[in-house]
Amino acid sequence: MKRALKEYIYYLKVNKNLSKNTIEAYNRDILDYIEFLEKQYNVTKPKDIEGEYLKRYLDKLVRAHLKKSSERRKLSAINSFIDYLYKEERISNEQITRVKSPKMEKRLPVVLTINEVNALIEASKGDKPLDYRNYCMMELLYGSGLRISELINLNIGDIHLNNKLINVFGKGSKERIVPLNQESIKALQAYVLTYRVLINPKIKDMDALFINRNGERISRVGVFKLIKELGLKAGIQKEISPHTLRHTFATHLLEGGADIMAVKELLGHEDISTTEFYTHVSKKTIFDKYDEIENKE
Repeated sequence: MKRALKEYIYYLKVNKNLSKNTIEAYNRDILDYIEFLEKQYNVTKPKDIEGEYLKRYLDKLVRAHLKKSSERRKLSAINSFIDYLYKEERISNEQITRVKSPKMEKRLPVVLTINEVNALIEASKGDKPLDYRNYCMMELLYGSGLRISELINLNIGDIHLNNKLINVFGKGSKERIVPLNQESIKALQAYVLTYRVLINPKIKDMDALFINRNGERISRVGVFKLIKELGLKAGIQKEISPHTLRHTFATHLLEGGADIMAVKELLGHEDISTTEFYTHVSKKTIFDKYDEIENKE
């Protein structure tokens, strides 16, 4: 089974052009299912799989109280692996049982107010080279709505300050051009021209835009940790992450009257329905503000 998984992961890399993070998630989720099959049913080869096993695996996930989104992700990865095995004639149709994905919890994402965004950005400011880096990252996450993977993968060559643009490589390495606001431009100029090399004069990854103390490209974990620290420093009571700033960017644009198709392009969404989700967030924010005013009167 594990050999079949290696072959499938290679297939994804070569044929599907998925991002590194997506492929790692597929590998992790499918491996968990394979280990379940080995432990519970002594399954070591695809031909030993029985259709009912997937239902029992889903029961295990339910008992573990995973988020519905996690259950759906795991099930999607496993179903795609099973489809691959069937196409490769490693399993028969009788071995396949389709399990419906759990319904998603309708939860709106956390969105910051303008005051909270300003407090977060102010918290990132300071006199040290790392402070200039942090401030620059906050401006880009909020000012351009970047995903964390897009932020950490930015290279020096992707920045075009004279044209006020950056080249961003999103999911599936799809490229899009994103405009820079004036604050982001000023932050990038100071960071790139002066402070980046001061973080560590012996930069190990010369292409990387954002580096850590060791001169290496900053990691996802590093950015998540930074956002949490800055949120506490800014006195923000909400549970926030780098993606919170992307949610906030989209919501604030729509609240300001931006065209939804323009927001779709800025975010790099393939499907307009993904962008339309933020209209619900925007409406909720407006209603919350209305309720707040009513309660004060």
